[in-house]
Amino acid sequence: MSDNQVGRERSIEEPKVRAIRHLSVFIFCLVAIGQASAQGRKITAAEAKDHIGERATVCGKVVSVHFAGRSKGQPTFMNLDEPYPRQIFTIVIWGSDRGKFPPESKFQDAGVCVTGQITSYRGGPEIVARDPSQIENLR
Repeated sequence: MSDNQVGRERSIEEPKVRAIRHLSVFIFCLVAIGQASAQGRKITAAEAKDHIGERATVCGKVVSVHFAGRSKGQPTFMNLDEPYPRQIFTIVIWGSDRGKFPPESKFQDAGVCVTGQITSYRGGPEIVARDPSQIENLR
């Protein structure tokens, strides 16, 4: 292959490679923006059921709190907007993480926002809070 042919093939390939790089950067930016906006989205406790599997910030008033010290994992349940057994959204703090958090009395009747992955337990939406930074007390 002559130097002229090699140069010609390079000149054809360079725009293709450049276009692929630009497209890759563009796609990366779209994905990053989408993730950032999903994390910044605030929804109500009632809306959480429609966002199972998503990462979001759920806001509401803590209307009931219960530490199940005799249950497996010693969970603390904080229900937003509706008390147990009619709860519409629950923040769960496992016993292994409980010492990191202030006493649950600090949250009772307070407005809070919790950020994390919304999961479903027995048909009800919940977020497991492992770190106090996940819960913003709006009091």
